[in-house]
Order: sequence, then C-alpha cells, then structure tokens
Amino acid sequence: MKKKLVVLTGAGMSAESGLKTFRDMDGLWENYDIHEVATPEAWAKNKDLVLRFYNQRRVQLGVVEPNAGHYGLVELEKFFDVQIITQNVDNLHERAGSKNVLHLHGELTKVRSTKDESLIYDIGYKEIYSGDNCELGSQLRPHIVWFGESVPEMMVAIEMAATADIFVVIGTSLEVYPAASLLDHVALASPSTPLYLIDPNKPYDRKFAKIKHLQHSATSGVQQLIKLLIRSE
Repeated sequence: MKKKLVVLTGAGMSAESGLKTFRDMDGLWENYDIHEVATPEAWAKNKDLVLRFYNQRRVQLGVVEPNAGHYGLVELEKFFDVQIITQNVDNLHERAGSKNVLHLHGELTKVRSTKDESLIYDIGYKEIYSGDNCELGSQLRPHIVWFGESVPEMMVAIEMAATADIFVVIGTSLEVYPAASLLDHVALASPSTPLYLIDPNKPYDRKFAKIKHLQHSATSGVQQLIKLLIRSE
C-alpha cells in the first residue's frame, strides 16, 4: 500500500504560473482592496464590483498554465497516495492531472445560488453579471469562501491531515486560519510524521522548528522534494 502524502498548497504554488496574490500587492488586487471584493459585506454593498473582480480573475485563469510544481505533484502519484488540500481557488492542480484535490476556499470556475448553497454550477472561464440567476430565480455568486465566512471543507481537511504519513506545505505563509491549524492537527495525531515546507522565505515561527525547510520556489522545491522522498523509499 502506498504511503499517504498530504500536500497543503497556497498562493505561492500558482505564483510561477502568473497568478499574483493579495500579499504580493500589499493587500490589493489590480487596485481593489480585499475588503471591497472578498467579503459578504462587499457583496451586499456592491455586487457588480465583486462580480467584475471575479470575472477578471476567471479570464486571467483561462490564459495561464500549470507550472512544474503542479506537474511534479502529479509525478509523485506514481509512488504515493497524494492528496492535495489547497487554499487556492484556481484549477491548476486539476489541469496538471492531480486526481485528489480538496479546495478549502472554493473554486473560481464555479458559481452557486444565493438561495440554496447546494446548487453549484461549473461555468469554466465565463463571466457572470447581475441578473444571472440560478434555477430558483436567485442571483448567482462566486463559489468562493470569502473572509468572514465558514470553511465547509475544513473538517475533511483535518481528517486528511491527521492521517498523513507525510505532510508537505507549499507556498503558504500559514497565517490564514483555519487552514493554518492543519499543521497542529498533524503534530497532534502523529508527532513522528515527516514534515516538509517549500517556501523561498525562511519561517521564524517556532512551530516550524521540526519541519525540513526547502528554501525554494514551488517549481524547484517540488523537484527537490521528489528526490528526497523517492530516495527515502
């Protein structure tokens, strides 16, 4: 039986594909303040602005490609039961060929009903506007977990992390909760589980003390990870 390799990915995973992050731009995205476009309050205040923001992101996603880091994780499926927990709303893991991907913060290529959250529609890279309704007649909204909203898939992610044989963090500062707590669940469930962090910046938090840090970007870091993991098998 293959060992279970659980990978938590953040914005740094997709940065080399050309997808910028809020933190790269001092909390801004194309001059949009995060609180103006990614909160329930923003939706209530200016629905058209929020829709326009996500329309732009969807168009951008349609023209970028998975990078070597994404493909490297697919390569690891030959040797491990790879399960990915991603904070990213893009579909680059799936497009690279990853089979098991859990999206903590929603998916950019999907929208859902504002009346019934179970009504979710895959729209690809299309744009949506005010007046685009679900089958119940209510406005469609991005299928995104906004700041201040609960994370429906969190319990699933905790179970995945707690049962990992190897746990890897790629391209996330682990500053956004509740996703940042996953490392704690790994440590509580099995203190001996090997932990790896791929990030060009060196962490200073004490909780990273037991992690093997690969100080690389996602693309080169995943290649280093492959060599280390395959060598240890």
